[in-house]
Amino acid sequence: MKFARGFGSQANSAVGGFTSRVDDQTGEVAHRVAGVIAVAARVLRLPTAILLVIPVPFVLATLALGLVADGGLRIVVLLAGLVMAAISGAFWARRRNILRAVEEPDQLATELGIAISLSDKVEETRGALERIAGGGGWRLFDRLKGAWGGMSMTGRWIDGVGDLPRARYFVPPKIGTTVTITVAALWLVPISIVVALFALIGTIAGSL
Repeated sequence: MKFARGFGSQANSAVGGFTSRVDDQTGEVAHRVAGVIAVAARVLRLPTAILLVIPVPFVLATLALGLVADGGLRIVVLLAGLVMAAISGAFWARRRNILRAVEEPDQLATELGIAISLSDKVEETRGALERIAGGGGWRLFDRLKGAWGGMSMTGRWIDGVGDLPRARYFVPPKIGTTVTITVAALWLVPISIVVALFALIGTIAGSL
């Protein structure tokens, strides 16, 4: 509860000086985009939770096998386990932050409107996001990344969006990081299984 109050206070403080820059058309587009993002995030809550949980037993097994392995194998297995654990932890943290960011769609819409206004190509940026607002789906974050890709992002932009505690997760540079972390988490599922299997075989072979 204390975090939620602090999060809301930070958001209100950050957007206060920028809100007057947002015109009505930009505000309308931002509300539509925020609604799509909020719905998509809620729909993906369960699938992402499953994606988060599946590799955990294999990561833990790899770390446990690394602890009982000997010599160089121990170092290799432990390093592999730590890398996988880091990916899983990064995905957990980004998922948590995004779900918190969409808890108040109106606040998110306000911040998205500000983010659009900070762009050097307001009309182009607004048009690209308006097209995204027409649909949601599984590739929403990837489409958001693509929409921002051709826009001009200055130092003023980077400094400004850094003060938007909700919208910053859906604009550069964090949107690119989100997509990268998600792809890594998807690959972590098969990789963690294979690594745990090889770690088990190596540990057994080393003990014979």
